[in-house]
Amino acid sequence: MDLSLSTRTVGDRTIVEVGGEIDVYTAPKLREQLVELVNDGSYHLVVDMEGVDFLDSTGLGVLVGGLKRVRAHEGSLRLVCNQERILKIFRITGLTKVFPIHQSVDEAVAATD
Repeated sequence: MDLSLSTRTVGDRTIVEVGGEIDVYTAPKLREQLVELVNDGSYHLVVDMEGVDFLDSTGLGVLVGGLKRVRAHEGSLRLVCNQERILKIFRITGLTKVFPIHQSVDEAVAATD
């Protein structure tokens, strides 16, 4: 399965909607998108992972890299994920302590840093 990406802006947040699989083959596409957004001045990102079917360690690495990039600009990276199988990966790796994870895009946009 391929990776689909789309972006939109809500207030000062940029929503990155991700669909499909984030794995060793598709993760570079997501990395490129995150780097491009930060380079263009988008420092408050919300990665909507509701449409993600699979996430591997490469995908986790891309998200951590994105977080480091936005933090270098006093920014934030929030995740939207409500699928138990994906949330379990974040719990097992301890990344629930690193990323704010929300149930919906509205909740993530409304959250304060």
